[in-house]
Amino acid sequence: MCLAVPLMIVKLLDSEHAVARQGETELEIDVSLVPGIAPGDYAIVHAGFAIQRLEVEDAEERIELLTELTRAAPEGL
Repeated sequence: MCLAVPLMIVKLLDSEHAVARQGETELEIDVSLVPGIAPGDYAIVHAGFAIQRLEVEDAEERIELLTELTRAAPEGL
């Protein structure tokens, strides 16, 4: 199963790479597929690639849904 997650862009490293964050976790991602993305924007990230910019409200809703799914999942998954 593939999963794309919403992450906030923290800083641009160059025109194709950025640091993104979800909670306490930060990682370097490729932003070359989403022109004009900037720090403070949210993006859907799959396999290390930002694939779509999200409005803040949409990102927050998706993060909440993922949090709820994590809480509801049986232990060990």
